[in-house]
Amino acid sequence: MRMLTVRYDDQDSATEEDMSSLFRPPTLRHTFGVLDRTLFAKTVNLAAAAVADKTKIAQWRKDLQKEKSLLSAERVSCVVPHPDHTLASQGARCLLLDPNIRPGVTDTWTPLIRDAVEKQELGVVPYDLSLDYAHWTYEEVMRCLLPPDMRDSNEGFPTGYNQAGHVAHLNLRDEFLPYKKLIAEVLIDKCPGVRTVINKVANVGKESEFRTFAYELLAGDNDLSVEARENDCIFQFDYAKVYWNSKLEGEHRRLVHLFKPGEVVCDLMAGIGPFAIPAGKRGVFVWANDYNPESYRSLDSNIKRNKVNQYVHAFNEDGRSFIRNAADLVYAASSSGAHAVIKSKRTGKKTQQKEGVKTNEQDPNLEQHIPVPPTISHFVMNLPASAITFLSHFRGLYAGREHLFTPNTSVKLPMVHVHCFAAKAEGDAPMLDVCERISAELGVPIRLGDPEVPGEAAVLEVRAVAPNKRMFCASFRVPTEVAFGSRE
Repeated sequence: MRMLTVRYDDQDSATEEDMSSLFRPPTLRHTFGVLDRTLFAKTVNLAAAAVADKTKIAQWRKDLQKEKSLLSAERVSCVVPHPDHTLASQGARCLLLDPNIRPGVTDTWTPLIRDAVEKQELGVVPYDLSLDYAHWTYEEVMRCLLPPDMRDSNEGFPTGYNQAGHVAHLNLRDEFLPYKKLIAEVLIDKCPGVRTVINKVANVGKESEFRTFAYELLAGDNDLSVEARENDCIFQFDYAKVYWNSKLEGEHRRLVHLFKPGEVVCDLMAGIGPFAIPAGKRGVFVWANDYNPESYRSLDSNIKRNKVNQYVHAFNEDGRSFIRNAADLVYAASSSGAHAVIKSKRTGKKTQQKEGVKTNEQDPNLEQHIPVPPTISHFVMNLPASAITFLSHFRGLYAGREHLFTPNTSVKLPMVHVHCFAAKAEGDAPMLDVCERISAELGVPIRLGDPEVPGEAAVLEVRAVAPNKRMFCASFRVPTEVAFGSRE
């Protein structure tokens, strides 16, 4: 194995740049896409404080750290076995010191160390710290392997990827394609849980109406049957056949926490259930639909797996027709007395007489019925490439059922959460553009503002999907003239 050794001349002190470079990987020449892990071996010559009384190692660590003479380096423990193997076998340990402190050069020692050496409480000994490929992070390794012009750019190496279970999904730019196998190897080495790496070779939605994509296998097993955990739920699916984006976990959580237990949510483009199933776990009724038959099958299976059958109902329809169909189905379910049944855990206690002492016990047979309300409180439309174009199908959503809503009751018209893309621009320009597109589809003006105010929408930026492209979520209540208009 080739080993790089780093040491300092006895007369020189380490500069700040020297200190920074000490714990960087060795500088490598261009590798032409070949990963030679042995080239990453490196030895750093340091000084160590050998503690005479091993019971005082914690106290000495605290004292040396306080005066900043202890080594401070990421992923390097300052407590190490004594370099003398015999002493190490007897439990002797050392504390690694700052690189400016050198064995045998007392001018580099602090007063605390000099005093402790004189009292034979510490000994300053040489210590060769060995670092190898396992020590370096993915980013550090890639900085070594990729050509210098890539390392120095703002996005010097690929760091972003979607992860679905054990699969890492890359979307590499053209300049990185010659190094794709190398990048995939390092990802598997450095990212816990990743066993398979794939690269997208076509844009989502261009090769499939179901948002699936063509891919190439870069490293690992060609096994895309995965299990992912998100928001306290388990999802199993075939990543090659359905849509999943791990970068949307925060957005899933944000919307789910807007829903109140006992409400009804219609998830028009539910996928495998990242909105619907966590909502069901919170006691929210969800009519969840997806047009992709494979997504529907995974959704239905995951509903059972997460035991939310009473709250989440799966459908496989075109989202356009399902908008009004869901409203009708929910109304029919409520009218027929549909409900969820839950066992009461903290109520229904009964008092029993036992040997003259009253004891309280829970009644295991007590049930609570949660009725399905007649109206939908939220619509979720997570198909950002085209969801806005579905909005015209809200016309007539509750035609003839005006009595269910204000001012006849306290119930408000549904809140719509529609995801979409917009170009990156300064200020409110992207949000205003989203409102204009919503207005065009609904046929009524929607302004940027408070979603609780009629005719206004809140537009939130969710994430950047490309340098000049952003994903947004617009939230607004269905306008009365749309909800109660004619379905024809």
